[in-house]
Amino acid sequence: MQDNNTNPQFSRIGLSQGDFNGISYEIMLKTFSDVRMFETFTPVLYGQSKIFAYYKKNFGIDNPNYSLTRDARQSWDKKFNIINIVENELKIEPGVPSPLSAEMSVLSMKRAADDLQNGYLNALVMAPDNPVVMKTNRDFLLSFHKEADPVQVLVNEQLRIALATDDMPLRTALDQIDIRFLVSKLTTLAQALKADFGIGTPKIAIMGVNPHSGSMPVGDDDKVVKAVGDAQKKGLYVFGPFSASQLFAAGLWRKYDAVMALLYEQGAFPMKFLSMNGCATYWAGLPVVCTAPLHGPAYDIANQNKAVPDSYRKALFLAADVVNSRRKV
Repeated sequence: MQDNNTNPQFSRIGLSQGDFNGISYEIMLKTFSDVRMFETFTPVLYGQSKIFAYYKKNFGIDNPNYSLTRDARQSWDKKFNIINIVENELKIEPGVPSPLSAEMSVLSMKRAADDLQNGYLNALVMAPDNPVVMKTNRDFLLSFHKEADPVQVLVNEQLRIALATDDMPLRTALDQIDIRFLVSKLTTLAQALKADFGIGTPKIAIMGVNPHSGSMPVGDDDKVVKAVGDAQKKGLYVFGPFSASQLFAAGLWRKYDAVMALLYEQGAFPMKFLSMNGCATYWAGLPVVCTAPLHGPAYDIANQNKAVPDSYRKALFLAADVVNSRRKV
């Protein structure tokens, strides 16, 4: 198989299409209308050129031009490459999540994840989707790595927040949290900060459950205190537990390379609040690199030329940065 990507420094990044009835194609078009995006990596979209052309015409965006390819290994540097996952006409209904758009999102993810596993891609960036389909797609990726203990990490230009548990009911999340669980997540995070961000001796702050975790740890926070102790015995620089007000209202997070939040909203809310130029997420602890913007498909503004691509752009740069950092290890 001829490889058209002749520059070994270029990362080949696969793009899943997400829900094409949302804002995914709009943020892709706006992102790659800037030709500077092609200077360090080569994008390969697993989607459909007809949908790409539809939104391109709707928004009156001239760039980027695209090249069709049947194989990621035949993608071209400095071009936007598209692999058509189906050839038949697809009904586009902007703003309306449909069974068809969900089916195509899953197919796009499967094609891209397979190529990622086979080494045809250096990284994968997932496009926005509704929570149910996004979980399906994420679980498909993780199914290749059942031995791993991945940690979702939210990233903006100045802050990293790891999530010990997923987006789930509070009681379910609290039932997952025990000492061994937390030490494992902290270990994964510390290793990722070294390999993926080049931080030699990462310092991690961990949050507690209760409002006064920093001064009076009780209940579930007792587990956090013991987990911190065990992690420190393993040589990890972990501190806490801290309350949200200590870390974020007082700005204490700036003293640490990352924060470990125990609950999804505990980490997602401050990340979104403190992100001026977009934020992204990736799964630390996997041998492959996969990132995504930290927002949904925004059906309410679909096809209205209102979507802001900052978080999607951040996800792309995060993927490229992690790939480059791992090459140096």
